[in-house]
Amino acid sequence: MINKREIIIISLVILILSFTLSLLESWNAFLTILLSVSIIIGANISIKKIFAYYLDSEIEMKLWEIRRFGFKATQHFKRPFPAGIFFPIISKILFFPFKNFVWMASLVFDIKPKVYRAAKRHGLYSFSEITENQIGLIAATGITINLALATIGYFLGFHIFAQLNIYYAFFNMLPVSNLDGNKIFFGNIVLWSFLASLTLLGFLLSILII
Repeated sequence: MINKREIIIISLVILILSFTLSLLESWNAFLTILLSVSIIIGANISIKKIFAYYLDSEIEMKLWEIRRFGFKATQHFKRPFPAGIFFPIISKILFFPFKNFVWMASLVFDIKPKVYRAAKRHGLYSFSEITENQIGLIAATGITINLALATIGYFLGFHIFAQLNIYYAFFNMLPVSNLDGNKIFFGNIVLWSFLASLTLLGFLLSILII
């Protein structure tokens, strides 16, 4: 369900986000944030993989990379820019006074139908593909679980955990590049609008209350 390459990438992202979020904090703060980020990302990925399984498909988590920097096809980097690594660090520098406001959208996913998906539905040699709506639904499950964890964490008194869940959902809901928000936006704009509203509300509350 998860391969070695995914484990390495996910572990690297968790460490980078935890280090960036806890910069200049105590060792205990780092461990607390490390545990929180691990649960946040772990829950997000797990629910996506489970939902993809029920759609007879599988997803592979990858580091978010930017290949193009303009609207023309010729405007692209010679090598993909590892935005998932550098954006958290850059955002920490830019928004240093805001303690936990760090770019947390570092992972994206690719999806492919399982071999037996087409055969089960249309015959052994039929062609099948995953629709944009289904891709959007898979991405939406990750956002939903983070919003749910934020709510649970807040009412249980784990305010930092709740805030980090909101930030993770907020940055991933942006409809840019290959992030979850972009997949949801093009898959089902009504669903994106609903989740974006909830995420924005949670984001504002996290600033005012948490």
